[in-house]
Amino acid sequence: MGPVTTVPARADPVRRLLPVIVPALAVGAVSALVLLGVSLLAEKLQDVLWGTLPDALSIGRYSALWIVVVLTASGLAAGLLIRAMPGHAGPDPATSGLVDPPLAPGVVPGLLLVTVVTLAGGISLGPENPITAVNIALAFWLGRRFAPGTSAELWVSLAAAGTIGALFGTPVAAALILSEILASRAGPGALWDRLFGPLAASAAGALTMTLLARPSFDLSLPPYTHPHWGDLLSSVVIAAAGALLGLVAVYAFPYAHRAFRALKHPVLALALGGLLLGLLGALGGPLTLFKGLDEVMELAADPSGWSAGQFAVMAVVKTAALLIAATCGFRGGRIFPAVFVGVALGLCAHALVTSVPVALAVACAVLGVLLAVTRQGWLSLFTAAVLVGDTAVLPMLCIASLPAWLLVTGRPQMQLHEDGTPLR
Repeated sequence: MGPVTTVPARADPVRRLLPVIVPALAVGAVSALVLLGVSLLAEKLQDVLWGTLPDALSIGRYSALWIVVVLTASGLAAGLLIRAMPGHAGPDPATSGLVDPPLAPGVVPGLLLVTVVTLAGGISLGPENPITAVNIALAFWLGRRFAPGTSAELWVSLAAAGTIGALFGTPVAAALILSEILASRAGPGALWDRLFGPLAASAAGALTMTLLARPSFDLSLPPYTHPHWGDLLSSVVIAAAGALLGLVAVYAFPYAHRAFRALKHPVLALALGGLLLGLLGALGGPLTLFKGLDEVMELAADPSGWSAGQFAVMAVVKTAALLIAATCGFRGGRIFPAVFVGVALGLCAHALVTSVPVALAVACAVLGVLLAVTRQGWLSLFTAAVLVGDTAVLPMLCIASLPAWLLVTGRPQMQLHEDGTPLR
């Protein structure tokens, strides 16, 4: 009787999962190629905007004047594209999350163009949200065209996983994010059955990106080798400070969004947003521009190169820039700018109290900020640990996450309903 009942139970999931492997690998690889293509195009345009043009005009590449001019022009260009393109380059980004239902295919070209302008122009947003939305739209459209009997959820999960795997250069990030999403939804099979396809897609995306671009998130900070009892207090205080700074932006989010929407015109809202971002960039300096990944590498390469006050200014300026960019209409994600805020805050904490290990300070600050901005616990822990490249910080991070999570849970999120009310 045992073999009769056991074989079908084992065979059904296998027959269901095996056909997913090839589509998952294909979707993951293509998702990485789309991300890489957009990133390379944005880098080419960035070289023109921040190198070729100011050199030709004999203007300092990152002078205050040029920063204000380029970011204002980027806002104007993004606004004109959003107004002119079919579908207006997608829905209001303030109401969009990282993994949303598929967009119409006609929206994709405009969203890609606005994303390139955002990344190249120095706007404080990352590529994760728009590229994930583009890949989900493409995977859904092509998948349903060639396999009309498949579910929309399959293509959404494969494209999201492939993109996240490519963004972080590892499938672990996608598995952690999707495990939180899938665990809250009813569905057939065990959790690992439901993660089977997405894990294959994220592995393909990560491997494709690693082979072609070799991304790295390790800040090469001094290792955290000698934990002390005092580090428990330090980790809790720094993570809580990061969460509180993130919550300031979260609570200001609907008010900033309402102010830009009152202008009733995307071109005007984005041009004004670009101008404000330019003024902030002139105040905070060039390191507070762009998505923030390359800039955190520069900060971490010389932790003693700036004072505690300068680190604090950069953290506050980047937080304000993220708030404005995400509410005025620019298309982009909030994870990478939030990482910059956390790194700057962690380096500020280390500069204030040098006895706090720099790796611990940075990891805990990033953890706190990401918890407030993303509400993704696993992603926050994973990113904080990967940045310092040291598993010794994990016990401290887990302890620090507890009070930080108590601060953010149940609070409004950095995402709005379509009527402008905060999402909880």
